[in-house]
Amino acid sequence: MEERRSARVGTVSGLALLAGGTAVAAVAGGAHSVFATVLLGLLACGMGHALLTEIQRQARRRSAGGWAAQDTINTALLACWAVGALSMTLLAVAPIMVRAVGALLTLGYALSCAYFVLERRRTITSPAPETAAADQ
Repeated sequence: MEERRSARVGTVSGLALLAGGTAVAAVAGGAHSVFATVLLGLLACGMGHALLTEIQRQARRRSAGGWAAQDTINTALLACWAVGALSMTLLAVAPIMVRAVGALLTLGYALSCAYFVLERRRTITSPAPETAAADQ
């Protein structure tokens, strides 16, 4: 079967920013009702799931060249978002809830970055499914 996935940069980075922005909006938006806060929190969780799914798709794609420039960019952007979230956490002027979400985002982005690298390297080093079936 022909591989239809292509290497993309904007999808991973965009979903990471949407998930983080929605999470921060849930706690820092001002006078939210409990319903709005819960709804924004659930939306952030959904965006986080979409981010994880896209990371898996990008990491598990088969390409002839191995590690591509898009993989480096995705890794660098996820690392940058982790550093950005960490800086938001360290700001003393931010409310405690925003700092707590920043700490969670820092951890989430860092783990996402590490997961992407490990999964991508595993995919590159493993034999293609067609090759493994032909060897048997």
